[in-house]
Amino acid sequence: MSNILEVKDLKVAYGAIQAIKGMSFHIKQGEMVALIGANGAGKTTTLKTLAGMLRPAAGEILYQGRPLSSIKNYDLVRHGLALVPEGRGIFSRLTVTENLEMGAYSRTDDKAAIQADMDRMFNIFPRLKERAKQLAGTLSGGEQQMLAISRALMSRPKLLLLDEPSMGLAPIIVQKIFETIREVAKEGVTLLLVEQNAKLALQTCQRAYVMDGGKITLEGEAQKLLHDEAVQKAYLGE
Repeated sequence: MSNILEVKDLKVAYGAIQAIKGMSFHIKQGEMVALIGANGAGKTTTLKTLAGMLRPAAGEILYQGRPLSSIKNYDLVRHGLALVPEGRGIFSRLTVTENLEMGAYSRTDDKAAIQADMDRMFNIFPRLKERAKQLAGTLSGGEQQMLAISRALMSRPKLLLLDEPSMGLAPIIVQKIFETIREVAKEGVTLLLVEQNAKLALQTCQRAYVMDGGKITLEGEAQKLLHDEAVQKAYLGE
């Protein structure tokens, strides 16, 4: 399989503070890859940079073999790169249906195909169907996360970036969210998952990278890292 994403010696700074200090990693087409690490390690900064929300200070990002810098930020979704941000980022004053329509704004296929995808989202998350005409800002946290994921999937992404999808959610909702993530991966969507629940992330993904202090400090097969003594002590509470 070819690499859908290659990151080479990436550096990102907030003013004088260097958040990413020269990280390199890759993701192959169709892979599920986790990015784990302590708070402040630079995980969210990495996703924001990949999504075009932050400008690298140095390094190179190749998406489908093409420099990411050659694609306008607002055009990334058209090229198949979508982000489910930390904190969900839904349009709170729009209805559930309108949020899903916004997810498909970049698509050029017919309305029937977009409606079919919306129906599919409602089948995956029946609770969203029940609240289709409800303002998104009035949904529970779990429902908003379902909506954020569904909105991203409406764009038919090739690479989906997920930032802390389980944060603040009840265990039964987390289970549903991760069932959906696994199903999406089976359909061929490539996933990069940042997740505070390191154990769940490693159980879900095929490979993983461990971040610390803005750098990749460990990488490998997720199952091996799950049983790595250093990872267990640092991130799994064991």
